[in-house]
Amino acid sequence: MTSPTRNYVTVVSGAPRSGTSMMMRMLEAGGMAPVTDHARTADVDNPNGYYEFEAVKQTRVDASWLDDAGGHAVKMVYALLRDLPVDRGYRVVMMRRDLREVVRSQNKMLERLGKPRRGISDERVVEMFEKHLDQIGQWLARYPGFQVLDVDYNALLVEPRPHLERVAEFLDGLDVDAMAAVVDPSLYRNRS
Repeated sequence: MTSPTRNYVTVVSGAPRSGTSMMMRMLEAGGMAPVTDHARTADVDNPNGYYEFEAVKQTRVDASWLDDAGGHAVKMVYALLRDLPVDRGYRVVMMRRDLREVVRSQNKMLERLGKPRRGISDERVVEMFEKHLDQIGQWLARYPGFQVLDVDYNALLVEPRPHLERVAEFLDGLDVDAMAAVVDPSLYRNRS
């Protein structure tokens, strides 16, 4: 499938553990090259890789990586979206997952890494995520350079095709069949 030249940067975002790596893998399979440095390798928590790019963490002080990112997909946790210069064009694929599952998945990952759990309740963490995601949604809505498509991770795993057709249309054409082939329900391990 051919697609027009994309003069915008595709940003895959959401809370940690919300399916952003899976979406990056889908976009790659569908024909959109990822921006990644492969510094963080695959592990038991993300057996297909993290698709991260360390430079995004420094975007506030050095956004030069964006100069070569047009037409590509990059993964950014939602909290970093405010660091993006607002004078460019972005298509943001915002992954939405049941936040109780996000917290459960994070807790298991922290446990495997031998890191201590947070000093606050899981319920409070869910409330904080809800508040912060709402704030970032309001911020994105203020800038016309940001177009946002919400994708429900939980629904995507149950019936991928309609969600992936929306993603493909939003991003000016991708191979939906190749994207759907990436879905691996066995990796959906922290269900509510």
